[in-house]
Amino acid sequence: MDLSTVHLGVHKRKKKKRVGRGPGSGHGKTGSRGSKGQYASAGSGKPHPSFEGGQMALFRRIPKRGFSHASWDRHFLVVNVGDLDEHFKDGDTVDHASLRKAGLANGEADGVRILGEGELNKRLTIKAHHFSKSAGEKIAAKGGTAEVISPPKKPVRNKMKPRGPKA
Repeated sequence: MDLSTVHLGVHKRKKKKRVGRGPGSGHGKTGSRGSKGQYASAGSGKPHPSFEGGQMALFRRIPKRGFSHASWDRHFLVVNVGDLDEHFKDGDTVDHASLRKAGLANGEADGVRILGEGELNKRLTIKAHHFSKSAGEKIAAKGGTAEVISPPKKPVRNKMKPRGPKA
């Protein structure tokens, strides 16, 4: 590398492109925007990626079928009783916070489900949103308790109060 060529190609004071200053500027009359058309006017940005130039969009041309459960589906974190046996001591209380701390139930979820895979050799008090039949039996067999956390109450749909009998 030669120090005399270090600054070649570097232009510190590059002039701004001044458009719309007449034909003599080199960007004159239409200001480098071409003649007429969608992008000739000020304020015209690029269209949406799915825009097809006025043609009926693909999304609207395809027939719609079925529906998605995603709007009301709930996501639960699954933990097996065998994992609880490995991570907790005899007599511990297990809830969502302690499961997260132990690294068994990480991430966004609507609750925790306890399933019965594996062996349980400790007496644990477990608070979760759902227990499988086998998990409940294994917990009870070791003298532990399985407390079901009740879901939030459903909203009242009918706001009308029933009328009493006429006097």
